[in-house]
Amino acid sequence: MNAWPEMPTFFDLMRHAPTVWNAQKRIQGQADAPLTAAGEALVRHWGLVLRGQPYRRILSSDLGRALATAAVLNTVLGLPLSTDPRLREQDWGRWTGETLAGLRARDPARLAAAEDRGWDFRPPGGESRREVWRRGRAALLAAAGRWPGETLLVVTHEGVLKCLAYGLTARGFLPDEAPLLRPRHLHRIGAAGGRLTATALNRLALDPDYQL
Repeated sequence: MNAWPEMPTFFDLMRHAPTVWNAQKRIQGQADAPLTAAGEALVRHWGLVLRGQPYRRILSSDLGRALATAAVLNTVLGLPLSTDPRLREQDWGRWTGETLAGLRARDPARLAAAEDRGWDFRPPGGESRREVWRRGRAALLAAAGRWPGETLLVVTHEGVLKCLAYGLTARGFLPDEAPLLRPRHLHRIGAAGGRLTATALNRLALDPDYQL
């Protein structure tokens, strides 16, 4: 007997709002920094953009910046909120709190070699992208089994978004690949029969006026 529901569940995934460390271009990993005042204002705007969507609940990473984003969204959306630690950002180990510019300045060869490993990129003392893909995939499949047929808003992190999108589109995660995900967009993933599908990446702009 197939234990996976055939009724499709849909996930609209988004990144958390900007934080103090984002503004400083620091690697957050599984450490945390508060949302900036501008980030809080931005996510209130996102709530208004999303108010007409057919969400039944919010599923969030349990890291503080994701939960803060979900809480501000819920001042508008008023949805049940669940968390899953498998939706946390990639663990960057000893590079947490660093900047990529600083790492390149100190040891450019080491960083370049790490990035060239694609899915096996692993910061020292951290986890690989492949591990993030596996736990992110498991989190969505578990949610599909728990809430079949629902549409959920998922608040997570850039690394998780990339791992899920790249895993579902057979990307190599190499430095010369063109960007796939647009900033400040929702990305829809569907789940049915124990499988995930990249249904509509970049399906909705949360902030149409945002400039790269």
